[in-house]
Amino acid sequence: MSSSPPPLRIGTRGSPLALAQAEDVAKRLAAAHLDLFTEITVISTMGDRILDRALSEVGGKGLFTKEIDEALLDGRIDIAVHSMKDVPTWLPDGIRLPVILEREDTRDVFISNKAETLWELPEGATVGSAALRRQAQILRRRPDLKVVTFRGNVQTRLKKLAAGDVDATLLALAGLNRLGMSDVATSVLSEDEFLPAVAQGAVGIACRADDAATNGLIAPLSHTETQTCIAAERAFLATLDGSCRTPIAARATLDGDRLSFRGLIAGLDGREVFEDARAGAAADADGIGRAAGEAVMAEAGEDFFTALKAAL
Repeated sequence: MSSSPPPLRIGTRGSPLALAQAEDVAKRLAAAHLDLFTEITVISTMGDRILDRALSEVGGKGLFTKEIDEALLDGRIDIAVHSMKDVPTWLPDGIRLPVILEREDTRDVFISNKAETLWELPEGATVGSAALRRQAQILRRRPDLKVVTFRGNVQTRLKKLAAGDVDATLLALAGLNRLGMSDVATSVLSEDEFLPAVAQGAVGIACRADDAATNGLIAPLSHTETQTCIAAERAFLATLDGSCRTPIAARATLDGDRLSFRGLIAGLDGREVFEDARAGAAADADGIGRAAGEAVMAEAGEDFFTALKAAL
């Protein structure tokens, strides 16, 4: 009798949101390949273990992917499921990220039991956020507020908020939707006033570059329109050499074969903000993102980046 083929091993972080995303990928793969079996392997990352400091102080985005990348290259897992906003701009040699699922809602939400919106918080209120992008945009809109670093998964942050550690926090609506927790949002922030993180709301699947069979298995899950938008946003990020150490935001949208893009970079206190908006052919998504990054970099000037690095 022939034995069953080994299951496809899916690597992921262990947070409830990461597990929900990995389980979604497993279901999609099962629907695409009826004879395929999968198993989920939880991998603890440095970003999950270090919760008392901002990511910018301990290495940035790679802290959420390094151990998973190592497991992929070592052959302990076959694919890795990532929130795209956590993926570094440059991937390790031997790893490719060929698949991005259809994007969820990209907006941020405001959560508080003290006010209905960010603008209604009392002067001097404390807002907790782990992201420099959110911190800078909060201070841009409300310089009178106190912003503090607020780490942990969704559930941990909500517990801290309920305990009164802060007066409000901001989270990604996409994550809440995937967890079935969108009802905890007090209000949704419009992208016009609060630009999301690069690739926010998107989930990617990484695999070994030389694993042709696995590349073929995951290919049907790819969403072309999302891939195009993410390409523009990540090109913008790469041009600015951005990471969790830099307050960078971007959003690309498609209308047929036309892509519209808006991106910004900010100082840590939100006082200096440099933005660019442009549109072009979707086929030139990467070029549009790069051009926007170059424009923002030129406008900000060398002194801005020198001061930003010194502050970090």
